[in-house]
Amino acid sequence: MCGILGAININFNNAVLDSIKHRGPDYGEIQQYEFHNNTICFGHRRLSIVDLSPSGNQPMNTPDNQFSIIFNGEIYNHLDLQKKIQNVDFAGHSDTETIINYIAQHGIKGVSDFNGIFAIGLLDRNKGKIYLARDPFGVKPLYYYLSGNKLIFSSEIRPIKKMVTHNLDEDSLSELLKLRYNPSPDTLYSNILKLRPGHVLEFDLNTHEASISSYIKTVSINTNTTFSKAIDQYGILFEKAIKRQLMADVEIGTLLSGGVDSALVTYFVQQNSKNPVKTYTVGFEDNDAVNELEHARETSLILGTNHHQITITKDDFRKGLEKISQIVEEPIGTTSIVPMYYLNQEVAKTLKVVLTGQGADEPLGGYTRYKGEIYRKHVPNIMFDLAMPFSKKIRNEQLARSLYALGENDIIKRFEKIYTLFGDDEIFKILRRSDKRSYERIAYFYELLDCKSKNGVEAMMSIDTRMNLADDLLLYTDKVSMNFGLETRVPLLDTELIAFIESLPYSYRIKNGVGKYIHKEFAKTILPESIVNRKKLGFQSPTREWFKGDMGADYYNELKSSNSLFFEIFDKQEVLNFFKIHQSGINKEKQIFLLLSLYYWFKNA
Repeated sequence: MCGILGAININFNNAVLDSIKHRGPDYGEIQQYEFHNNTICFGHRRLSIVDLSPSGNQPMNTPDNQFSIIFNGEIYNHLDLQKKIQNVDFAGHSDTETIINYIAQHGIKGVSDFNGIFAIGLLDRNKGKIYLARDPFGVKPLYYYLSGNKLIFSSEIRPIKKMVTHNLDEDSLSELLKLRYNPSPDTLYSNILKLRPGHVLEFDLNTHEASISSYIKTVSINTNTTFSKAIDQYGILFEKAIKRQLMADVEIGTLLSGGVDSALVTYFVQQNSKNPVKTYTVGFEDNDAVNELEHARETSLILGTNHHQITITKDDFRKGLEKISQIVEEPIGTTSIVPMYYLNQEVAKTLKVVLTGQGADEPLGGYTRYKGEIYRKHVPNIMFDLAMPFSKKIRNEQLARSLYALGENDIIKRFEKIYTLFGDDEIFKILRRSDKRSYERIAYFYELLDCKSKNGVEAMMSIDTRMNLADDLLLYTDKVSMNFGLETRVPLLDTELIAFIESLPYSYRIKNGVGKYIHKEFAKTILPESIVNRKKLGFQSPTREWFKGDMGADYYNELKSSNSLFFEIFDKQEVLNFFKIHQSGINKEKQIFLLLSLYYWFKNA
């Protein structure tokens, strides 16, 4: 796991590369190449995990110097790929050496064979091309700037900002308020973009023209597998995924919540470890409503792990928010960023790699919105129409959002509504502009994934797995963990496992109102039902109550007295009104959190 920085026809030095040193504190190097009147700079910061020797250092070149690569991530099936490579004497055992030679012999489309997480920059001198590639679920971010004969790409935004002027994209701002994150390719900068998950950017060094294509493979629903056989196959693939992701020459631990996902992951990690696995949980002082500490401790005792827990306070949240907003780089309306920061800070004191349980809810139907999409066909639209006028006064956020969305017949618009954080009228009041992009971004993946051939809930889960997951949860997890030089792996997004899950009928994933059904039925064969059937708490912060109390008042007063650039864009009274609505008992914690994140983003932009 590392940080990459590449530039074509723009030079950079070690000071710029070291702006991402936190991603790879073990080694750094810049190589410069001249090709057809182009100057190409490849820079790399290394976090040594597989092949700790200099043989794994980057930038790396093939023996004939026809290919050069910088790569961030892990390719877990690289030893299988090696068997398809001919006439190469490997200098070490790093996955980087495997994939550069694999692409050299099989072409850039060979990335579709990679089972792992990656952001890749590759120079192909034979074809006179630069290729950028991002893993199919967007676990690793890849940003780029493209203008004329100049191309810059990086694991983070900060080095690109040091090299070019950057401008606010107000359309992205309204999209962010709608969806609570910016889906690829958008960022809040008009000239800095994100490569979509499962896509390749090709830059011709002769013509300086660029094109982008997808290598995502669509999956058809298989109705011929019985549920009992599906459980057996699920178990086989789940265990294989864990074993693959134990690939490392350093110690591996896990992030253990109180839920079934991380418990299953930890079970198999422990089964394949000689010593008790280090596990870590974060919780909150004096807040039982969202605390997973006790449940995680019970799971640890059952699994026999070496458990550690971190407790954070309201003051920790207050002190950390501005700094964390800078680390994540892209404002996101997800409050779990803050506990994730403190958790990773602690883990990184002793480990370089942890496995997590992230990635189960989207493909397996773990969220309430999936059940709503299934049940909506049983409710006449007139019932939603009658309930709509009352939706804004409903204090239950999920119910209010369901009433807002489920009566919509246009499936893309319905998905957009179910994701909506700020409604269209709220966006216009607060920004004096409308959201123009969200519909288009959802429609892109709807078409790409051939969702017309799927049931509505299958389509929603498939889109979420490449869109919401990539640029919200996975994005902040990457930024926060890599800030401390810690690699977080997501075995539930093993490509073979996900391909199988997405081939299952939705009734195997959601049944009788139970999400992640096959996942939980398999878990029952291994874990006690006390773990499997625990109420889902979700990884979140107790901000609902905090924003009602002194903390909310402090933030309100800070914003009220501020003359920040933020209020040259946002209407101050409309912003402050969300604090008042929250005080009235209608939960606006996510809206307030996103507004605060944006406030600090503008302050430090």
